[in-house]
Amino acid sequence: MTAWGKRLVAVAVAVVVLAGAVLVGSAVHLLPQLRNPFAERTEEHSGPVLLQSIVELSRYEAASGSFQVVVDIKTTSVLPSFLAGSDTLFIGVGTDNAFVDFSRLKGDAVQVSDDRLSAKITLGHAQLEPATLDVHESHVYAQQQGLFTRINEFLTGNPNSQQALYELAQKEIQAAAAKSSLIADAERNTKAMLTGLLQSLGFKTITVDYADSNPG
Repeated sequence: MTAWGKRLVAVAVAVVVLAGAVLVGSAVHLLPQLRNPFAERTEEHSGPVLLQSIVELSRYEAASGSFQVVVDIKTTSVLPSFLAGSDTLFIGVGTDNAFVDFSRLKGDAVQVSDDRLSAKITLGHAQLEPATLDVHESHVYAQQQGLFTRINEFLTGNPNSQQALYELAQKEIQAAAAKSSLIADAERNTKAMLTGLLQSLGFKTITVDYADSNPG
C-alpha cells in the first residue's frame, strides 16, 4: 500500500471514531436517565451537619473566676473560752469555671435557613464546675484556742480540723461564684464564639439563645 493509501485509511478511521463519539454524546443527551454510575452526588444537609459539629465540641469552657473568702469557724464548750474552744479565721483562695454543655444538643437546637444565610442555636444555660481550693495560697489568718483545746490538738494532731476548713472554704467559693457574673460572662463569651464561627462559614444572621432545657 502506498503512503497516500495509508493516509486515506487513517483519515477514514478517524472519521469513524469521531462519528461514534458524536452518536454516544447524542445518546447521553437524548437519554438523560442513563447517568454515569461513577459520578459523585452531593447532598447538603446544613442543619444536621452543623448540629453534629457543635455537639462534637462537647463543652466550651467559657469563663473562669478567682475568689477569696474568709471562713470563721468557732467551737464552744461549757468551759470558759480560755480553757476550751477555738475561734479560727481562715483565708480561702480558689477558682471556679463556667462552661456550656454542647453534648446534649439534639433535634431542632440548631436551625438553618434554606439559603444558609441564617442560623439559630438554642443552648442550655451555662453551668459551674465544682470550685477548686488552692491549698498553697489558702491559710489561717488568726486563731484563738483554749488551753485544753491546744493540748488536745498537740497530742492528737487532729487532721480533721484542717480538712473542715478546706471543705468549708471550698463551699464558700462555690457560693461566691454562683452569686458572681461568671454564668453571664460564660453565656456571653459562648455566644460570641459561636457567632464568629458561623460568620466564618458564611452565615449573615445568627441568633444564639439560652433555654432551661434543650429542644428536641
